[in-house]
Formats: sequence, C-alpha cells, structure tokens
Amino acid sequence: MTGEAVVLGLRTAKLPSRALAVLLDLVLEIVAFFACALVLMLVQPNLDGAAAAAIMLSLMVFFLVAVPVLVETFTRGKSLGKLALGLRVVRTDGGPVRFRHALVRGLVGFFEIIMLTGAPAAICSLISPEGRRLGDVFAGTLVVRERVTTRGTSAFTPPPPQLLHALGAELVRLDLSAVPDGLWLAIRQLLSRTGQLDPAVAFRMAAGLADELAALTRWPAPAGLDPASYLAAVLTERQRREWARAAGRASASASAPTAQTPPMPPSQLPTPPATPAAPAAPAAPVTGTTDSGFALPG
Repeated sequence: MTGEAVVLGLRTAKLPSRALAVLLDLVLEIVAFFACALVLMLVQPNLDGAAAAAIMLSLMVFFLVAVPVLVETFTRGKSLGKLALGLRVVRTDGGPVRFRHALVRGLVGFFEIIMLTGAPAAICSLISPEGRRLGDVFAGTLVVRERVTTRGTSAFTPPPPQLLHALGAELVRLDLSAVPDGLWLAIRQLLSRTGQLDPAVAFRMAAGLADELAALTRWPAPAGLDPASYLAAVLTERQRREWARAAGRASASASAPTAQTPPMPPSQLPTPPATPAAPAAPAAPVTGTTDSGFALPG
C-alpha cells in the first residue's frame, strides 16, 4: 500500500527467490571481472605488483559495487538476476528507485553479502515480514514480485442473466442523490483496475465500496450478485441518467422559440420628422392696364 492508501496488489519477494537472483548477478559480475583482468594481464604483462593490485582492486569495486548501482538506477530496480525471476526493487511507497537508493543498497550489500558471505542479509530477510535485507532497510526499499501466478477461480463471478434482467426496475427507482462524487470516482477507478490487482485484494475493496454505496442508496446488493457487478450496475444507471439529462437539455434548447421584440402600439410609434415646405416660386411679371386706366409697369 502506498502513502496515498492505494493498494498496489504486489507481493514481496522472500529469501529463496532473492538469494537466487543475487547468485545469478554475482556469477555474471565475477565472470566479467575475471575476463577484464585476464585481458589486462595480456595487454600489460610487465606491470609490477603494486600497480596490478591497485588495478585489481579498482576492477573489483567497479564490478561489485558500481555496476549493480548503475544497473538498478537505469533499469528502475531490475538487474539481470531479478529480471530472470520476475523481481524488481521499489521504494517502500511503491515508487521506482533513484540513484541514492541504489547507491545505499550497493554499498551495504557489498559488506553484508560479499564481505560477510551473506549471513547478515539472510538473517535480516528471514526476520523481516517483507523479506528486506539491511541494504533495503537503510535505503527504504523492498523487492517485489512482478510476475504473480494466480491459481483458482477469479475474484468476480458473472451473475446469472435472469438476475441482471431483474435489476432493471430496481435501478430505475434508485435514489442516487446522496452518493458523493468521491465515491463514484473510487468505483470507476476500481472497476478499471480489476485486472491489475490481486483477486483477493480486488474483492475486498469492491465489497467495502459496495457496502458504502448500499448504505447511501438504501439498496443492498441482491443475493447472488458479487460486489463488482453490483457496483458496475449502479454506475451504469448513473451514467444513463447523466446522458438522459444531457440529451434533455440539448433538445430543450433546440426546440425553444427564438426571442422576438414585441410590436409597439401605434401610440408609441415614433413620429416621422416634418418635411420642410418648398419655397414659393417668384411671381411672374404682369403687363397691361388696370380698370382705372393706369398702365402697369412692364
């Protein structure tokens, strides 16, 4: 279980598998050490005793300390021996190891496995419930099994078809308003990871979520229905309601009439501006005489 209370579903490796992985790694490292030493002696046959001893010591430290540290750092906790047995070194919170974790494991492992013939590592691994040696204790790591063979039946058995058909009416009448969003999220995450978890761990988590959901909805799981199928059925009903609600909103917005401005009454209509009168044309000159006999100017 990680620091965020997430169950990883991985099993810790015990002493026999870890010892075999370490033995394979040591055989490869010692073979590489002697091969490099032989090549060096053939290339430089005239080295004095002090220089040869210094080179041999440097090669030993390189192959027995530096190489395991670099391999575990770049492969995120997998050496050739661990890869062959399906093991991996991880942090106690489930995360991948870093250089500092691999360095502490390599330095402590050189003394407890090579210098002291592995006795402290074996005793500590037998005492620890997680099979950790001294290097794991100081580095804050542990070795887990990545390949786990599950025997027996699956944790979740499919319910009978007639039982699933009978759940339809019960789900439609179910009140889901009291279920918080955090519980829905936990149910979705569990159902999406059932194939990655240990069957016993997955069944236990599903049973706990089913009890919590049943207490909020007041509808316990029917007899013969496993917790995972119960959670999946209720989650499917909630998603169906969400889709129906979204489709209803979309159809309502599409069928709503377009808003129009109501017509104004005639009394409130704006009066058009008055058209200015055209200027009067000048009078044409009149010629002739009046009745009194006076002549009009031409």
